[in-house]
Amino acid sequence: MLPFDPIDEAARQWGERWEAVPAMHAVTSLMRVHQLVLGRLDAILRPHGLTFARYEALVLLTFSSRGSLPLGKMGERLQVHPTSVTSIVRRLEETGLVRRVPHPEDGRAVLAEITPEGRELVEVATADLVGADFAIGHLDEAQLRELSALLQPVRAGAGDFDD
Repeated sequence: MLPFDPIDEAARQWGERWEAVPAMHAVTSLMRVHQLVLGRLDAILRPHGLTFARYEALVLLTFSSRGSLPLGKMGERLQVHPTSVTSIVRRLEETGLVRRVPHPEDGRAVLAEITPEGRELVEVATADLVGADFAIGHLDEAQLRELSALLQPVRAGAGDFDD
């Protein structure tokens, strides 16, 4: 642990050379928090043989009405490259949490379908994440709502959803 905030120091030095210090500070803080939280989430999920990316894919399939989705649709909803979806599904398939099945209406498409074991693991892993406050338990409920509200226009502006 450093005895100073490295992002504050980076912002100080940034300001000696360039403009947009508040934006640089905010983005750098956001990216650092992403790294820290993702590392903690992955550590919580590791005993289950999951990464957060694989967990998100299982949850997405759990939320789907049939427990299955085309790989392309998974990529869109998870906002990951098709190669990443293929890799995630392959890893989940290797561990028996997902199976690939032919699309019933589109002979060219493949569906990822969650297995009963995958559904069971989602429940156990979710309980662990909830129990750990998703690695952001130092924020109270009002702060969590405020954080989500602050990030919503950034997400909308980046095309995450139609505002």
